[in-house]
Amino acid sequence: MRVGLIAPPWVPVPPPLYGGTEVVVDNLARALARGGHDVRLFTVGVSSCPVPRQWYYSNPPEPMGSSVAEAAHVLAAYEALGDVDIIHDHTLLGPLVARALRGLPPIVATNHGAFTADTRRIYREISKCAAVVAISHSQRAHAPEVPVAAVIHHGVDLVKYTYGEGDGGFLMFVGRMSPDKGVDRAIRVARAAGRKLVIVSKMLESGERAYFEESVRPLLAPDVSFSTEMPADERIAMLRSATALVNPISWPEPFGLVMAEALACGTPVLAFPSGAAPEIVDHGRTGYLCADEAAMIAAVAPASVLDRRDCRAAAELRFDMARMAADHARLYTRLVAADTRSLSDLGAND
Repeated sequence: MRVGLIAPPWVPVPPPLYGGTEVVVDNLARALARGGHDVRLFTVGVSSCPVPRQWYYSNPPEPMGSSVAEAAHVLAAYEALGDVDIIHDHTLLGPLVARALRGLPPIVATNHGAFTADTRRIYREISKCAAVVAISHSQRAHAPEVPVAAVIHHGVDLVKYTYGEGDGGFLMFVGRMSPDKGVDRAIRVARAAGRKLVIVSKMLESGERAYFEESVRPLLAPDVSFSTEMPADERIAMLRSATALVNPISWPEPFGLVMAEALACGTPVLAFPSGAAPEIVDHGRTGYLCADEAAMIAAVAPASVLDRRDCRAAAELRFDMARMAADHARLYTRLVAADTRSLSDLGAND
């Protein structure tokens, strides 16, 4: 198939440092292309994903989140991709803009964020013109009123995220500098367990900086290594060496890509059972789902003796980006076939 992918305009694909949606789009584009599909990606000009690319903005527009910039980006995207068999839009605004356009191929829209009161309303409207994809069963359960065409877990580049022996003796936290992500909780868990903690965190927005100053900076000490950003190859090397990933989230995270990335490196995951964590972590086999900080502290020692090969095997079975691409290709095929049938019916009626 000829597949058009639309990425948000705020971060290049793949992201040079921090990025969640952009990592997923990059993995999907490359895996679909390896599967024999003709993939075109609409992104920003500085992106380097190795598929044919088009763009409206050469560099990510500022300020991030501007509705005017996103509207210009998605309008240009739909204009450029009108001749593909299917369009997969990873923006929020794009499918709503598409409702005003004519002659478009079938559209798929993935919700990469949580279903809130606002986004449930938005995706109810999006579902009238696009097939909505949820990224976990937990996410889908938070919006029973939104028609969901498929639940498709994210996939990881298993060639890039390779197995490691976990011989560094430290715990690791990777995520945004946010109370929801629990950076302060990760520090307390590691310290109480007598382990060094390596933190890799995005800290660009004012709220992130405020949380750091109030709740995280006072906890920093020589047993905590802190980096606001780290290139992917260095971050992967650290994950391969970590005893476990500490992921003490306190919100219904729709997926949590870093947990799948850790498993691909053979690294067990310690998480609270929020959001999609129970869909990613096999309790007692690839990590532990902990009720609270005390339980997570107690789980550090048993996590250190889990068979890391089981973690890697779970990633190979369930979180390979080739599996993600195959799941999407099946959905695309179904939607294109349905669209072709509807066009044939229309022609017969005419």
